[in-house]
Amino acid sequence: MTTLVRPFRGLRPTPEAAANVAAPPYDVLNSAEAKAKAQGKPHSFLHISKPEIDLPDGTDVYSPAVYQKGADNFNALIKSGVLVRDDAPSYYVYRMRMGAHTQTGLAFVASVADYDTNRIRKHEFTRPDKEDDRVRQIEALNAQTGPVLLAYRKHAEVQNILMEAARAEPLYEVKGEYGVIHSVWRIDDPAAVERITTAFDAMDALYIADGHHRSAAASRVSAKKKTESASYFLAVAFPHDQMRILDYNRVIKDLNGLSIDDFLKKIRTKFIVTTHGQQYAPLSPTHFGMYLKGPDQKGQWYELVIQPDLVPAKDPVGQLDVSLLQNNLIAPILGIADPRRDKRIDFVGGIRGLTELEERVNSGDMAVAFALHATRMDQLMAVADAGEVMPPKSTWFEPKLADGLVSHVLD
Repeated sequence: MTTLVRPFRGLRPTPEAAANVAAPPYDVLNSAEAKAKAQGKPHSFLHISKPEIDLPDGTDVYSPAVYQKGADNFNALIKSGVLVRDDAPSYYVYRMRMGAHTQTGLAFVASVADYDTNRIRKHEFTRPDKEDDRVRQIEALNAQTGPVLLAYRKHAEVQNILMEAARAEPLYEVKGEYGVIHSVWRIDDPAAVERITTAFDAMDALYIADGHHRSAAASRVSAKKKTESASYFLAVAFPHDQMRILDYNRVIKDLNGLSIDDFLKKIRTKFIVTTHGQQYAPLSPTHFGMYLKGPDQKGQWYELVIQPDLVPAKDPVGQLDVSLLQNNLIAPILGIADPRRDKRIDFVGGIRGLTELEERVNSGDMAVAFALHATRMDQLMAVADAGEVMPPKSTWFEPKLADGLVSHVLD
């Protein structure tokens, strides 16, 4: 019987190896950064998710040799006993702690059929080249190793089961990027497994938070393989009220030929502008921070508040702060109509802080920076429920899942 989610026989590191295997997600590091992080760590999952680090510098990351190297490294970890596969289908409680923030979710495999019919809902476009890359990686390994990050509307019974399981000693607990503690427990009790499956199957929808290319690739692989195991994809889901979205900020290379005075004059036609003597992080939606270096080369922070009549009443995409800034300032004033492709705009995840925005402008690399209020989970779900897509770089989820802690083998 096809269900929304189901347990699976996880392939995972032994407790002794877990700390050396766990690695940042493949798409948050470039090749040089991955090579540096994997230095002296032969069991790091970066040798599987970024296998170009084991090939000559300059190797095309999409070359067949890269995928083959990843498969060779993956199989070597299995053969050596660093990665072992559980003997019975299981769910896995996955907890992340980052400072004072804790979120407790569940690793499972999710239905490709429900993804295809939008019960597992999307909010982003995908790029064919990135989909192709993930398809080739899954096919080379015959496994899904990078979990898709999902959210579900908070559910008391599911949370009770997870908290009960997490009272035991974890299979492993490892420290990852930014000091995040990743803890994993296994649920293989048949009664608990059945309760979880039933509870999720009663849900109207799951929401993709991060991993649109991985889930799209899984769908393509499933259509080709037509096997039962390939009809599900690896995911970790958290209740929506525990998800943590940081701001995703913008930096622009030039003022589109405008002087600073003319630039500010144009902004004031749509925003209330106030100067600030120190860094300004927006405290609420429709407020924006702006950092601009004047003719005297001194940087200045501004608070921008969009005029209320410019916020659309019944448009879940148009109401997003990223849309308000794009549609009322970045496109009409700075002349950047397509932020996906325009090389004059770059994006800075909120984990880097406002100082990163100042440094990008002070260095002369960029002319102006904008700090945004973080998108909320209820906004993301509203966009997905409406069948719409969000503008590029709308959400930065933190903490991020680690690669390598559990993988799904395609039998």
